[in-house]
Amino acid sequence: MSFHATPAQLEVSADVRAWPFEEARRIVDRLKKSKGGMDKTVLFETGYGPSGLPHIGTFGEVARTSMVRRAFETLTEGKVKTRLLCFSDDMDGMRKVPDNVPNQDMLRENLHKPLTRVPDPFGQYESFGHHNNAMLRRFLDTFGFEYEFASATDYYTSGKFDEILLRAAERYQKIMDIMLPTLGEERQATYSCFLPISPKTGRVLYVPMKEVNAKAGTITFTDEDGEDITLPVTGGRVKLQWKPDFGARWAALGVDFEMYGKDHMSNTPIYDGICKVLGGTPPEHFVYELFLDEKGEKISKSKGNGLTIDEWLTYATPESLALFMFQKPKSAKKMHFDVIPRAVDDYLQFLGAYPNQDPKAQLENPVWHIHAGTPPAQSSPVSFALLRNLVAASNAESKDVLWGFIRRHMDDATPEKYPLLDTLAGYAVRYYRDFELAKKSYRAPDDVERDALQALSDTLAKAPPGATAEQLQGIVYDIGRSIPRYQDLNAKGATPERPGVSNAWFAAIYEVLLGESKGPRFGSFIALYGVEETRALIAKALAGKAGQAA
Repeated sequence: MSFHATPAQLEVSADVRAWPFEEARRIVDRLKKSKGGMDKTVLFETGYGPSGLPHIGTFGEVARTSMVRRAFETLTEGKVKTRLLCFSDDMDGMRKVPDNVPNQDMLRENLHKPLTRVPDPFGQYESFGHHNNAMLRRFLDTFGFEYEFASATDYYTSGKFDEILLRAAERYQKIMDIMLPTLGEERQATYSCFLPISPKTGRVLYVPMKEVNAKAGTITFTDEDGEDITLPVTGGRVKLQWKPDFGARWAALGVDFEMYGKDHMSNTPIYDGICKVLGGTPPEHFVYELFLDEKGEKISKSKGNGLTIDEWLTYATPESLALFMFQKPKSAKKMHFDVIPRAVDDYLQFLGAYPNQDPKAQLENPVWHIHAGTPPAQSSPVSFALLRNLVAASNAESKDVLWGFIRRHMDDATPEKYPLLDTLAGYAVRYYRDFELAKKSYRAPDDVERDALQALSDTLAKAPPGATAEQLQGIVYDIGRSIPRYQDLNAKGATPERPGVSNAWFAAIYEVLLGESKGPRFGSFIALYGVEETRALIAKALAGKAGQAA
């Protein structure tokens, strides 16, 4: 991984409170206590169950783990080697058919087979497991993550796990002593940490063991047709149940750090215990809260609820997605289309603030973590919210229309000079057309609002040519301040002679003119859209034609 931190940032890194640095310090402490110390290669791991199409939560694990990795490299000044292994549990049996894929009947015929032996319902790859792995890798590659990809199928069949599997056979009872107390009586009677793959049907079997022969490295079980079969635990003929597999993988690979969702939290003692039984040292853990859909339900690959990676990237930048992952990882967050605009504008604010921050604040700024220590020098001079309002007001069908307004406000602006702004303009058109247009709810102004809007239009007519956004915002404020309904004497710095202005004034503007309950600073909107165009917008609303095409 590329290491980027300035000398000034390195000097203050020990005091940084951003959560990736907090986690990284735990790994540093772990190394100091371990044999070999700082001379070993630190292994970060993420696990992925390819039972369905990858969702954003899957990407989040890799993004967040990468952020911890960068923080660790900063604390150790890039002197300790690191690896990030993205491990796919693609040898798991397909226990149910996802709702959001084609060829459901074909998939049902292949239930309980390892995912890498289930035909691809899309007809593009060697198997369903290979398809879902490719989907994940495609995005990780597009985003620029530095990682190694690992397939459970490859590790089991190539012999990489043979040693740990033989050890599991040798210490079978100790593993069972950890697992059985966690199971109900009925499940205890049939449970085994080993799952044989039937040599006849190819299905992963959840069956009790008749014998575990540690010396021979074999298991004996009854196959689906009632015949007793003996298989070696090596060579991909047998796999481990998912909880023992977790701990065994940590022991086999020497994992130093792994994060996972809150739904795994109760299993942590199991994972750790099995890792220790098999001769390993459990990694440092980080448990994050789960993502929820708009109904507050957990996002699930099999359900296909929530957002996909591709859906987010249709309407916003990868950086905005990474920011969403960075913010409050231990708080449950709803993830649906409505959160996208806020994430975009929050990213722009953080990016714009970065150059003027001191080194400690820079290391606590999300953009440092998103961009591996090298955030771009240029943000967008226009917010995403403002662009979307501009789309609404102009009925823009393409970003080219928006650029006509942008150039009016910024004489030297071009897509080449402001590539991020150009990208956001395209996203704004798509997002508005797909999500906001149908939700528009224009309302007629009451008498007070009518008079106020007319006064605003009349005053704008007298604004000096080339008035700045701040000057135009001052006009908007002065109109609101002059109307008793909108005066706010509790506002900071307000006096009876110069009262503040309540949010009701700005809400009225947006509800009547743009069919929205709120928006960015209206002075900025006027500067971008144009004074005369804004006056025309007001005239149309007062004539009862708000939202109608010209």
